[in-house]
Amino acid sequence: MNQIKKLLIIGFVWPEPNSSAAGGRMMQLISIFKQNGFEITFASPALDSDFMVDLSESGVKKVSIELNNSSFDDFIIELNPDVVLFDRFMIEEQFGWRVSENCPKAIRLLDTEDLHCLRTARQKAFKENRVFELHDLLSEEVAKREIASILRCDLSFIISEFEMKILKDVFKIDSGLLYYLPFLVYEMSEFDLLKLPLFEERRNFVFIGNFLHEPNWNTVQYLKETIWPLIKKQFPEAVLEVYGAYPSQKVLQLHQPKNGFFIMGRAADANEIVKNAKVVLAPIRFGAGLKGKLLEAMQCGTPSVTTTIGSEAMHANLSWNGFVTDDTELFAKKAIELYHDEKLWKQAQKNGVAIVNECYQLSKYSTALIAAINSLLNDSESHRLQNFMGSLLQHHTLKSTKYMAKWIEAKNKN
Repeated sequence: MNQIKKLLIIGFVWPEPNSSAAGGRMMQLISIFKQNGFEITFASPALDSDFMVDLSESGVKKVSIELNNSSFDDFIIELNPDVVLFDRFMIEEQFGWRVSENCPKAIRLLDTEDLHCLRTARQKAFKENRVFELHDLLSEEVAKREIASILRCDLSFIISEFEMKILKDVFKIDSGLLYYLPFLVYEMSEFDLLKLPLFEERRNFVFIGNFLHEPNWNTVQYLKETIWPLIKKQFPEAVLEVYGAYPSQKVLQLHQPKNGFFIMGRAADANEIVKNAKVVLAPIRFGAGLKGKLLEAMQCGTPSVTTTIGSEAMHANLSWNGFVTDDTELFAKKAIELYHDEKLWKQAQKNGVAIVNECYQLSKYSTALIAAINSLLNDSESHRLQNFMGSLLQHHTLKSTKYMAKWIEAKNKN
């Protein structure tokens, strides 16, 4: 009989699938491991939140852990996991050395979520009003930390094919350390579109996004100051509803009902809101990874208008479910066209179904993922022998991070 394998996930935060795409992705991963017989423990140093998912409903044990505290060593020795999944590189920095020291045989996986150094470098270039170049990444402080974390792990999940290319071409990472894993959803058919609200039943433009994420705040500012006035000029009755978790005061101040610009706050059910909207607007100017809001729009049969960065690595060579443009005038024009033209709108819907099935099909990726992890479990030694840079970094990080953490722990006790 096969022995049950233990998976420990160490989370940066507790999953909030209704607040962010990152929360949704984590629940997708949990579901895949659960269906393949893993016994899962989810640990995090984060405080509980009102909107975190109840992990026990998914059969996952929840454990609170502390940063810079040797109590984690006792916890992981007792748990003795076969696989450890770090949620974002910052968590690997904090706990990776402890895992390596106390459970050296455990397979170490990293879910990058998106390339933080890419998002940071693009944001910097945007704020400095210059064009982002790939070589900008090489001077990013966060890149050095993030790449070191990828090298220390046995396998890193990369959500975007564009980011896979960057890691191989710019940072020269061995492809054996990288695993392409986009968002994973169920297959759709055009029959599914018939169950959704019809063109004539839908109302309003919508934007949705977590406001703790800087690109989302920037997008809403851009909508309010630049794009929305162009839409209102040509379509005076237009209404835009902006939803998002954790809106700050500066976000709430953009609420302007007389101008058809509504800040709605957190969405009780994002899916329901997007399903009843006519067009999603997402003029994203910097960021990285894949945009969960745009995949959700496709699943809800809601066409979208976005930018090159918004659609980046999201649709293979297939036609977008709406329009992609970086030109503000054209953005407004296409948004209005999609809103009024039923034939155009329905074709965009069908494009979305094709993208979902081609690029994000759960069955296409989940079996291969588990096979890759089982392969690592069966032969981790030779895999690690081929990753000399990783073992070198592991050696030095273990020493430096270990003594820094022990110094902090001692300081906290005094």
